Amino acid sequence: MWNKVQRFIRSIWQRLPVESKITVARAIQPKFTVSATGILINEKNEVLILEHILRPGSGWGLPGGFVKRTEQLEDALRREMMEEIGVELAEVQTYCARTNRTHVEIFFVGRPIDEPQVKSREIIGFKWCKPEDLPTDMSRTQVRLIQEVLQRKVDKNEEQGLKS
Repeated sequence: MWNKVQRFIRSIWQRLPVESKITVARAIQPKFTVSATGILINEKNEVLILEHILRPGSGWGLPGGFVKRTEQLEDALRREMMEEIGVELAEVQTYCARTNRTHVEIFFVGRPIDEPQVKSREIIGFKWCKPEDLPTDMSRTQVRLIQEVLQRKVDKNEEQGLKS
């Protein structure tokens, strides 16, 4: 019986125009938000953190923001960096993604080309930190990711030194 119902539904689905299929698919799927976050490292192996007005805890965290509907992820990161701190990026690489309920956060690693400046009303200030100097009430996830990225960079540099 169920097989007949499935085939009937499929036959109707196949006759629908593409726009209708998209509308139905989006209507029945859970909604979520996506953000792009940067782990920006300078030549001293310090990471850039920002003091945000609307961030829980101390307010300190990695720079980033929401991805717009038609935006590519890296483009969103670059736009947010310019809007918040006036920084162009080099050597941008996707690092990881994580979900938190209905939010997807994509983390990138990159190197700032310019010196940061506060450009947004959302940002109070910024600072460059070594992992041991990060605020104690900063997001544990962000602290862990920063430590991982910096340790991988140290390991990579040591490995390259051995090959020389």
